[in-house]
Amino acid sequence: MRTISFKADADCTAEELLVSSGVSKRLLRRLKRTRGAITKNGTHIRTIDSVKAGESVVITLSDEKTLTPNPKLFARVLYEDGDVVVYDKPPDMPVHPSLKHYDDSLGNLFAASYKDITFRPLNRLDRDTSGVCICAKNAFAASRVSQSITKVYYAAVCGKIEGKGVIDLPIARVNDSIIKRRVADCGQRAVTEYEVVLNSLSGQYTLLKIILGTGRTHQIRVHLSHIGHPLAGDDMYGGELCDIKRQALHCGYASFVGTDGKKITVESELPQDIRALMRI
Repeated sequence: MRTISFKADADCTAEELLVSSGVSKRLLRRLKRTRGAITKNGTHIRTIDSVKAGESVVITLSDEKTLTPNPKLFARVLYEDGDVVVYDKPPDMPVHPSLKHYDDSLGNLFAASYKDITFRPLNRLDRDTSGVCICAKNAFAASRVSQSITKVYYAAVCGKIEGKGVIDLPIARVNDSIIKRRVADCGQRAVTEYEVVLNSLSGQYTLLKIILGTGRTHQIRVHLSHIGHPLAGDDMYGGELCDIKRQALHCGYASFVGTDGKKITVESELPQDIRALMRI
């Protein structure tokens, strides 16, 4: 269990203090249902009870849902504190377990390291996408940290691109497909900013730095394919498969504000398989 203390700067109710400190309404409802989860001076209090300036309210967080642990898995830890752990996720590792990946996901690795703690990834990467993946260790951290995350992706795309640009095109499902997406007027707005980092020696590939203005499913893959430059290795959206066996997409940088209010920055080096494309 994790306990977190919040000190009041002015007279208020317990609920006002907790909400202003970043406790989500969903978590607050859960705390209300658990006696002893909200205390002042070691005594249980209600959210409507008053708190004077200088007094502290303590919440106790407990978890119930865990995944099957698999200690044989490995992903490098880029950063860790009492509330979050940031992994350098390798390609070909799903973030969540699924029917075909019951025990080989990042969630199974997390379960092996943190018993009785619910797995809460705050930026979800596709199975083949590598790089920074931020995971919260409790519900408060999940709510607080997720609001401040900034990410930078790197993608090796087919063909030669110059300069930089913004793709502002809506994305929708392809018919009744659960997975595949397309650019369509009926879709949700999606904004992708890109900037050229490097062209490969032959001009066959281009390395892009990408920042997302929105977070749609397969957004980077769909947008770049739509403008005629699919990700290398991305067979779903028309990418070339001869030089890399997975979609050449990597989350290389992330920053966020921790529960203590301090800004945290993490970086992940570009993997060798994407680097190799730039030498072609």
